[in-house]
Amino acid sequence: MDYKKTNAPTTTVTQDVLDLCEDTGNIYESVAIIAKRANQIAVDLKTELSKKLQEFASTNDSLDEIFENREQIEISRFYEKLPKPSLIATQEFRDGKIYYRNPAKDTQDDLL
Repeated sequence: MDYKKTNAPTTTVTQDVLDLCEDTGNIYESVAIIAKRANQIAVDLKTELSKKLQEFASTNDSLDEIFENREQIEISRFYEKLPKPSLIATQEFRDGKIYYRNPAKDTQDDLL
């Protein structure tokens, strides 16, 4: 998914607890879903950033040849300005873009 085009807020926003637990019926389950998705997003963003910054990696181990690379700084700034993974995950959950299931509930339904 392209996290650069998300409509998630870049600053912390107070969430209505009743809206978050509307789909699952349990606020703790909703928070667990959002947390797992936020971890996935964080890993994706970190690997993407690492790949881009690895292009600028220096093969020399000399401390005397440290220099600033303007492109590398701009890439880092761009990723710093993106919304936090938890905000992206919360927005995805509110928009219904996250698929989730509870295996415990599935087995209970099968027994009935």
